[in-house]
Amino acid sequence: MRTLSTSKAIREALHEEMQRDENVIVVGEDLGKMGNPFGITLGFLDEFGPNRVIETPICESGFTGMAVGAAMRGVRPVVELMYVDFIGVAMDPVMNQAAKMRYMTGGQVNIPMVVRAPMGAGRRNAGQHSQCLETLFTNIPGLKVVAPSTAADAKGLLKASIRDEDPVIFLEHKLLYAAKGEIPEGEHIIPIGEADVKREGKDVTIITWSRQVFFALEAAKELEKDGIDVEVIDLRSLVPLDWETIKKSVSKTHNVVVVQEGNKRSGFAGEISSQIMEELFDELDSPVERVAGLNVVPPFSPPLEDAFFPNPNDIVKAVKKAVNFKL
Repeated sequence: MRTLSTSKAIREALHEEMQRDENVIVVGEDLGKMGNPFGITLGFLDEFGPNRVIETPICESGFTGMAVGAAMRGVRPVVELMYVDFIGVAMDPVMNQAAKMRYMTGGQVNIPMVVRAPMGAGRRNAGQHSQCLETLFTNIPGLKVVAPSTAADAKGLLKASIRDEDPVIFLEHKLLYAAKGEIPEGEHIIPIGEADVKREGKDVTIITWSRQVFFALEAAKELEKDGIDVEVIDLRSLVPLDWETIKKSVSKTHNVVVVQEGNKRSGFAGEISSQIMEELFDELDSPVERVAGLNVVPPFSPPLEDAFFPNPNDIVKAVKKAVNFKL
């Protein structure tokens, strides 16, 4: 095992895949000399050249559409959006082209393309640079959606995403880039669609992904003081969803809290909650609880932003409500 930050784990995954397969290219703004705003592709231009490290103008719709066309011809583009918030101007190539091409050609054309997108609040970047938009992508058939929390998961899932034959939206929380974790030596690939039980417990299941995994684990430690044993599931992949892991955990604990950073209204946490209520109702001892961000634009003000997204104390309260904890 080695210890790497999440950003370096992502860099390593990209580097290894570009060395392994000459069809893998990276496309986006400031990827060359700057190495992207977080330094992930620093040095790639010198090593792989301008035909594989394509530094683009500020035109997400243009370079994302170009990547879809390249993928149709057998190239494996890894598109980087500087922030996930900018996906709005590139939704047509993502939603109407990449997501639908395999289906509409009867499987004759695949789109082996990855869209990397930093997301999330906590950096005082305000409304246009702080959103979690995974719900947008989970609602589009044909897209796979991945949101890792740890450095090892980020590396293993990015390598799997690059090798996948379908378009993958790969969501990276900006505040996890500096977080360090152990990375296995040698080839490390995690199949898309496999959740990870980050903590085993018997009283209540917390289902979450990305940065909120760490908040859930922090809440679990606090709840342990009150004798509440919490199981924490890190989905890692939202589409496809590892329903079997969810089912097994809910059938054991019989209480569920689903946590997401993004806005609560119409969020993916609500979709998971609905599936559990529809298919696992008889396993539940209490209604599924949701913890999510407020239905407002992410504020710039530090105290307002801190109040905007869920924190461990919010998760603690929801768990206690679910298990009918008596204060």
